[in-house]
Amino acid sequence: MTPLYIVLGIVAVVAAWLIASYNGFIALVNRAKEAWSDIEVQMKRRYDLIPNLIETVKGYAAHEKQAFENVSNARAAAMGAQGVEGHAQAENMLTGALKSIFAIAEAYPDLKANQNFLELQRELSDTENKIQASRRFYNTTVMALNTGLEQFPGNIVGGMFKFEKREFFELADNEQAAKDPVKVSF
Repeated sequence: MTPLYIVLGIVAVVAAWLIASYNGFIALVNRAKEAWSDIEVQMKRRYDLIPNLIETVKGYAAHEKQAFENVSNARAAAMGAQGVEGHAQAENMLTGALKSIFAIAEAYPDLKANQNFLELQRELSDTENKIQASRRFYNTTVMALNTGLEQFPGNIVGGMFKFEKREFFELADNEQAAKDPVKVSF
């Protein structure tokens, strides 16, 4: 009778461990989904602000048509991007294009003093900060999920239930241009 209790105890411990591990992975996957959703909400807010920014700057620098087209094209590409890597690349292009708009604004003192422009600039800056915070939260969650899936014994449970690693949302190595200052010539 005692060996039966020992076996049942071992089975119960293993079952409890499997359930706890599975639920832990489910929590991490859902947290990663939530974090990605936060990023998408902030990116949408940014996409919604861009047309207003372009219209405000156009009133002062209508001859800068190429810069406006670049921002509009980058915005459209970012809105249509798929997957984490696609979004990261599109966001890098959009950030670079937006830098050119702000560089243009530097050449127009009246524009820099325009209350609408200043408010849009402040909102975009706030949104950029929120995107960065959301991105950090997402990447931290993805790191925890990926680490759990790689470590023993989590790799066994993850493999049994077909949990998959996720991509980080980060600047690509070949996107150094997004980090460099914008060069503007008139």
